[in-house]
Amino acid sequence: MSLGSKATTQKRRRREKRTISQMIVIYCKGVHINSGRTEEAHCGRLLCPECALLDSYAVDRTEQCRQMGAKTLCENCESFCYDPIKRQAVREVMRYAGPRMIFCHPIAALKHLLNKRRSH
Repeated sequence: MSLGSKATTQKRRRREKRTISQMIVIYCKGVHINSGRTEEAHCGRLLCPECALLDSYAVDRTEQCRQMGAKTLCENCESFCYDPIKRQAVREVMRYAGPRMIFCHPIAALKHLLNKRRSH
């Protein structure tokens, strides 16, 4: 792997960790309305303890992803980084937060959509 592609992979890894964390925050605020948000997410916002665990797990799995340099989207990846229960939880988060990302984090949402379009 060349230095340029290594830097690109690290940049992408940082962006993906921030994006999944932002999505978990949107989900937590919308679904866990009365939960006490006492934990800090990777993106710096507050989460309830349940969502904080998922945030930490998702960020860790993104950091450990061995396919980051080659893949386009997690949904297209052949090796699953998440255990089945957490994968289902992240799908639920994405279904809820995905459409709302354009209002909360428009640049991240547009980058994701562009990346998704390139992969098809």
